[in-house]
Amino acid sequence: MAELHHWYLIAYDIRSQKRWRRAYKLLQGYGSRVQLSMFRCWLSPREREKLRWLLEEILLPEDDLLLVRLSRQCVRSLPQYNRSDAWPRDEEPFRIV
Repeated sequence: MAELHHWYLIAYDIRSQKRWRRAYKLLQGYGSRVQLSMFRCWLSPREREKLRWLLEEILLPEDDLLLVRLSRQCVRSLPQYNRSDAWPRDEEPFRIV
C-alpha cells in the first residue's frame, strides 16, 4: 500500500555559507525552490523524517529549520490570494496506473 504524501514548506536560516550550500543541494533533490531559503516538497512521512534527519546532520544549534505540512485545502486555495506562479500546478503529483 502506498504511503500518504503531503506538501511541505521547508524554510531555513543557516549562519554558515558552507552549511547553507550543503542544505540547499540536499533539498534540491527533494523538492523545488520557492524562495532563496524555502523549498516545497511532496513527501511521505518516511521521506520527511529522512530529510529532517539529513538536514539535522548538516545544521548546528545556531541554525534555524522549519517544516510546515500543508493541508490539501491550503494547497487548493493558494491561487486565490497569490500570484499565478507562486505555486506552479505542473508539478502536481501523478499516479502511474
